[in-house]
Amino acid sequence: MKLKMNRILGTVTCMLFVVLTACNDGKKDAEKMKMEAEKVEVEAMDKKDMEMKNMEEEKKAMAKETSITGKALSNTDLSTLVAALKAADLTTMLSEPGNYTVFAPSNQAFSKLPEGTVDNLLKPENKESLKSVLQYHVVSGKITSDKLMEAIKGGKGKYTFKTVTGEELTAMMDGDQYVIQDSRGKKSQVVQGNVDASNGIVYIINDVLMAKK
Repeated sequence: MKLKMNRILGTVTCMLFVVLTACNDGKKDAEKMKMEAEKVEVEAMDKKDMEMKNMEEEKKAMAKETSITGKALSNTDLSTLVAALKAADLTTMLSEPGNYTVFAPSNQAFSKLPEGTVDNLLKPENKESLKSVLQYHVVSGKITSDKLMEAIKGGKGKYTFKTVTGEELTAMMDGDQYVIQDSRGKKSQVVQGNVDASNGIVYIINDVLMAKK
């Protein structure tokens, strides 16, 4: 009788061991599957984040390429202006998101300045003076040619506005040509207008504008 009981207990113990082992194996498999699912989910999120980051970088790169600085870099007639912007550390300002109107002097405009003026302004010790000259050509906000025309008409032939330096410029018409007058009274013609950029608009002018000292 005792032997029979021992056999029954042994059989039950074996069965319990098998069941417990099976349960443990099942838990391990479930945990393994859960970990693999989490890994796949994390990898998918990382991939999505990377794709979004790449898209943002592409957008930024495209925006810089089509920015005011980008437009100037791609125009050979503005090479002197580009050199001046670099020397004054203004390329970043005009390549980042914003809203500006820039009256960009052409190479011919710079060549009209007294001999040695440009070379002198490009010297490191004259950086602040150069920055002031260049910023006198920059206006906050996007002024399209249509808006400029409306403003000139509304001002009875003249429209005066402030640059980012706080100094004033005046726009007017000479026949069908837009003319920009600086605070000294010197006039510069717009030779190309409405050059659209990702962060504003550019007007190419044929004289360098100077604020009254």
